[in-house]
Amino acid sequence: MHASQARSAGLGLALASAFAFGGSGVAAKPLIEAGLDPLHVVWLRVAGAAVVMLPVAWRHRDLLIRKPVLLAGFGLLAVAGVQACYFAAISRIPVGVALLIEYLAPALVLAWVRFVQHRPVTRAAALGVVLAVGGLACVVEVWSGLGFDVVGIVLALGAACCQVGYFVLSDQGGDGADAPDPLGVIAFGLIIGALVLTAVARPWEMEWAVLGGSAGMDGRSVPAVLLLGWIVLVATVVAYVTGVVSVRRLSPQVAGVVACLEAVIATVLAWVLLGEHLSAPQTVGGTVVLVGAFIAQSSTPRAPSGPVAEGPGPQAPAPHDDVAAGRAAA
Repeated sequence: MHASQARSAGLGLALASAFAFGGSGVAAKPLIEAGLDPLHVVWLRVAGAAVVMLPVAWRHRDLLIRKPVLLAGFGLLAVAGVQACYFAAISRIPVGVALLIEYLAPALVLAWVRFVQHRPVTRAAALGVVLAVGGLACVVEVWSGLGFDVVGIVLALGAACCQVGYFVLSDQGGDGADAPDPLGVIAFGLIIGALVLTAVARPWEMEWAVLGGSAGMDGRSVPAVLLLGWIVLVATVVAYVTGVVSVRRLSPQVAGVVACLEAVIATVLAWVLLGEHLSAPQTVGGTVVLVGAFIAQSSTPRAPSGPVAEGPGPQAPAPHDDVAAGRAAA
């Protein structure tokens, strides 16, 4: 395959991944409104995806010995933490708003690099942070005293913080021959996340009867099991796998920028399928958040005078970076 063909295929896969991830909220919210606890929906999503990925985990079982800390951290933060906070948030605030708040993660990553790792950041990256924070202020309408549920906003910010752990852990996967296969990391992350969520969500107390009925989507009745199938197979398994493969054909930076479309896709789907409408200031604010994330992730480094942070991922693609661009979510 020629380089241009590979790049086109990678772009298509990255767009598919953004669409798959962006469709998780609109399928989960009707289940929550039908009577399932947000944590139970998270458990169903992660446990179902873990079962699907079991063959991949078995193939890469050596990772349990080689990278136990990475797998544990990935499972706790990138899978359990992101999903639990996000799904709990969308039970209280609109899907698009929750996802846009979660996209503060690139700004928080830069803050981690600048103030914890004490590394400089580019001006463009700093501008991206300012735009993202300013856009968030419009999204939550700070001038009206936080018109949205404050707890929902805090939960969405929790998802953003877990995303920071996701990026940091993904950047420490190792290089060269010792680098873990990203599909193996994803598989074990899902398994570990499912085990943790089993203890937290207590699925044996779930309203299992809900899955045998229907859920409402803006006046329409949809089988609950169909929504669950979408969440597990498309919004989790397909989303992760297409994201990982797209990075191999593009680069972590390009795939990360395309992933910003996830917020736009989620907002549009919530508008069309759930009837959730954002006000004009919120729409403008969401656009500014995406522009800020784009600038932060695609800025170019300064002249080499030491390591420079330019966004949530490093400049040169490495095997373990595939996991970072193959995200969640979570």
